[in-house]
Amino acid sequence: MVILRRKLDGISATALARFAARARRAAGLGRSDVDVLITNSREMRKLNQRFMRKDRPTDVLSFPATVHGFAGEIAISADVARRSARELGHPLATELKVLMLHGMLHLAGHDHESDKGEMARLEQTLRRRLRLPSSLTERAGVRR
Repeated sequence: MVILRRKLDGISATALARFAARARRAAGLGRSDVDVLITNSREMRKLNQRFMRKDRPTDVLSFPATVHGFAGEIAISADVARRSARELGHPLATELKVLMLHGMLHLAGHDHESDKGEMARLEQTLRRRLRLPSSLTERAGVRR
């Protein structure tokens, strides 16, 4: 299920939900349910502070579940995604999809901070298959 906290430049929750299903399968989560919340930077800052102990907004957070048939939840900041999309020259909908895929890979147990590039390589492969531009992990070194 995709939950939009506000309207996003004509982007429909239905279209994002269709993509989320494709990304979920591509990430190896099968038919497990995933909830995706697309919200603002203020709410993401609160989530990041509460769960990651970082007092700043972030683009995407993933919360794996322990219940069978439910993979977890992903939260995405539309504000951060909009800025990134503008910087990278692609539509907001595309950036939201890139972040969804990244979150799905985390729900599947991948961790780019400790896996010596495995998640980055997988994300790059899946991004090409899903026809998405550069991945979050590829851009991390370029943007900062």
